[in-house]
Formats: sequence, C-alpha cells, structure tokens
Amino acid sequence: MTAATAETSPPPAASEDPILTLRGIHKSFGAVHVLRGVDLDVRRGHVTALVGDNGAGKSTLIKGIAGIHGFDEGDYTFEGKPVHVHGPKDANALGIEVVYQDLALCDNLDVVHNMFLGREETKSRLLDEEAMEARARETLDGLSVRTLKSVRTQVASLSGGQRQTVAIARAVLWNSKVVILDEPTAALGVAQTAQVLRLVRRLADNGLGVILISHNLNDVFQVADDIAVLYLGKMVEQVRREDVTSNQVVELITGGRSGDLGMAEEGSDQEGEDA
Repeated sequence: MTAATAETSPPPAASEDPILTLRGIHKSFGAVHVLRGVDLDVRRGHVTALVGDNGAGKSTLIKGIAGIHGFDEGDYTFEGKPVHVHGPKDANALGIEVVYQDLALCDNLDVVHNMFLGREETKSRLLDEEAMEARARETLDGLSVRTLKSVRTQVASLSGGQRQTVAIARAVLWNSKVVILDEPTAALGVAQTAQVLRLVRRLADNGLGVILISHNLNDVFQVADDIAVLYLGKMVEQVRREDVTSNQVVELITGGRSGDLGMAEEGSDQEGEDA
C-alpha cells in the first residue's frame, strides 16, 4: 500500500455483518474439554471484548482463530466464506493478526525493524531501509500515534504504552482486517492505559474488526461495542455493551448467568456438576 493510497482510500465502514464468525467450536486437550460449542461474531469497525475468568477458554479460542491450535469441531467463516485455518500463516493470509501479552518485541532493535521483524523488505538482496521506514511512519501516522519521537528509537528505551503501540502498529501494517489484542493494558499506568485504549478505538474506527481480551471491565466498557462472555468453555452470552451493566457481566463471568442472560438455570446446574 502506497502513501497515496492511504491518503485517498477511506477506511471500510462499520458493518453489522460479521467479518469473522465461529459456530459450534469444540477443542479438547486429551480428556480436558476446553471449548464447548462456542459461537462468536466479530463485526468490522467494532471492538468485541472477550471476557471470562481464568480457565474459561479465552486463550485457547484466540489461538484457534490464529491457527496455533486447530479446532476439533465447528465452522470457521471469514468474510462470509467457510475457511480452514491450519496454521498462523493461513490466519495471516486472511488478514488476522494477534498481539500477545508478551508483545514479542526485540529490545535491541529500533521501531522500524521490530515492525518488520521476520517480514523485512529487500532491494537488490539488501534491506530496503528507506521503504520500511516510510511504511512504518505511514502506519503510525494512520493510527494518529504522536507519542513516538522517532521510528529509529530502540524499543529498549520506550515506555510500556509506547511498546504496546509499536506491537499494535506492527499488527496493522500488513493490511489486517481483524486484530486480536491480548490484555493490552496489563501492567500499564493510568495515562498509558488511556493512550492504548484510544489506539484500540482508533483501530475499529479505521474499519478493522477488533477482539479485545481483558480482565478490566472499566476498559471493556470504555471501548467495546460488543461483549462476549466465556464461562467454563462455553460462550454464555454475546451482547451489545449498552444492553448490559458491569454487574451483569461480572455475574456472567463468575456464574454463567445473570437474570435472563446466559445459561438456563438447569444448564448452569449441570455445568457445575461437570466441573
């Protein structure tokens, strides 16, 4: 993508039609049934928060979407077409990128080289430093990032919020359509958290489908459009943010049910017996 293209092409509009749909997803590791008939919709131009207690299956679900773990059963649909994702390269080819909690950045490299790590551009068998720097600047400018003074700054000297920004910018550099963020504000201070949340919102405003994994419901209610709740490996509810309260989400996370939301009472009792 050239700079001219970036300037003249408007971002895709938000859509009510899911760009990513999962139906009836199951995944087991030996005798442990981690995901049980999970359904999920991710819409373009929206932030979908994926929440649940430790052990609910969040990490397994996103690793399945990313092709790290193959699903045992279920339908995986992307842009309205059934797909088979057998590895991370298949997910990347679709336009799915994941920013994991550890960020996977190299402290001894600068911002440009971290953004192109493993996908370096070459010219006459040499690194095309000029082209990579231009694309890095273009991507950061497109996300309205103003906190990085230079794309040639070594990552080791960046703050936590700046490092998270670099990892997110790397994910969207490759014409991504869906970006998955795993606890992007974990261990950040108040100001840096606000910075990262603004960037998360900007991703969706630029037309991407965003999956945000977070234990912080304040963050979730600040930026999410949809909230999907996993409980003991089951997707017990996916709702619009404005249709639920924080207390209801907490009840869904801890018990799989809140009033008329979540599992039927009989199903909840049965889940407890199974657990």
